[in-house]
Amino acid sequence: MTHIVCPHCNAVNRVPADKPAAQGKCGRCHRPLFDGHPAAASLAGFDAQIHKSDIPVVVDFWAEWCGPCKAMAPHFERAASELEPEFRFLKVDTEAEPELAARYQIRSIPTIMVLKHGAIVAQQAGAMDSGTLRNWLKQVAG
Repeated sequence: MTHIVCPHCNAVNRVPADKPAAQGKCGRCHRPLFDGHPAAASLAGFDAQIHKSDIPVVVDFWAEWCGPCKAMAPHFERAASELEPEFRFLKVDTEAEPELAARYQIRSIPTIMVLKHGAIVAQQAGAMDSGTLRNWLKQVAG
């Protein structure tokens, strides 16, 4: 069984190893566990995602006023569409969720962080195109 947290209601779902996770639906809200798009993360849902999920969580710390963040957004979106369900993709607006930015000492945005069971596996500051991001994530996961 693989534990996957729903990006919509933050319920923990157990997905059997012989079932494709990409087609899974949440047992609580019945929405897809993966839809090929990064999910916006709030303080409440963030902890469930990073601590209770068995898959690595890729987080984009960004802000609306940040030019490089806006330039990177379509690349992060593309990576989510290509790499889910191997990874969960989240976006944290540092203006809306300053507690999360402070917790992880985010000093530069965009910052991309990969977490597994709550532990930081990798972190990279600065915008990346989709190819660079995909290659970086494959190295991190490998």
